Amino acid sequence: MPPHLLLSLLLGGVYGVLFHLWRGKTLRDLVIYFLTGIIGFGAGQALSGTLGLGLMVIGPIHIIEATLASWVSLFLIQWLKPFPERS
Repeated sequence: MPPHLLLSLLLGGVYGVLFHLWRGKTLRDLVIYFLTGIIGFGAGQALSGTLGLGLMVIGPIHIIEATLASWVSLFLIQWLKPFPERS
């Protein structure tokens, strides 16, 4: 596995776990936030590469843009998550 791919997966996963520690409640939330962090990081990486942005680049990884996209996706998925039903 290339080091830049491993770093991307690691950063996206860490962002998801940190978000879960802050806003999550269940194991299901952990899985959702973990995957969302990774997917958001990948989307930010792809978007910044397509647009030619490069605020802070480590190898082929656009750290700032991908981090921003990861956190935006985490807040978005938390906002879209249905509220638990109260009885």
